[in-house]
Amino acid sequence: MKTDELVTKLAEPVAKELGLELVDAEYIKEAQNMYLRVYIDKPGGVNIDDCQLMSEKLGEILDIEDPIKEAYIFEVSSPGLERVLKKDRDFEKYLGELILIKLFAPRDEKKEHQGLLKDFNKQDIYIETDEGIEIFARKDIAVAKRVYLFNGRL
Repeated sequence: MKTDELVTKLAEPVAKELGLELVDAEYIKEAQNMYLRVYIDKPGGVNIDDCQLMSEKLGEILDIEDPIKEAYIFEVSSPGLERVLKKDRDFEKYLGELILIKLFAPRDEKKEHQGLLKDFNKQDIYIETDEGIEIFARKDIAVAKRVYLFNGRL
């Protein structure tokens, strides 16, 4: 089992106990350090106290279970307004909202495409742009994320 999957398995019951949603867990290398990042949310958004409590509770479990043998930096945070959409539940939650898709390779001479999320399945993401409904293969998408409009503008 991959590290992020193992941490997800440990973190989900903690988040549920605290009335939070576990959005994602990632274990990645940045520069010289390894980071374990856990993203949480709840209706109305999370605050610093939610993050601290999740960090303390999950930190105790990580110390006991010791699923990561190397040194790492542990962070708990909100996924943010312009959160990355990875799982089906993420796409379901933001159907009808504005998203940005960044592709691995250009399509129509662009790597970034923006539109309203209209539908999705295991293979494809459908967005509505000025040109109509466009279909993007999930395997071609580097990042899909929600776009939040401030005062109706990007």
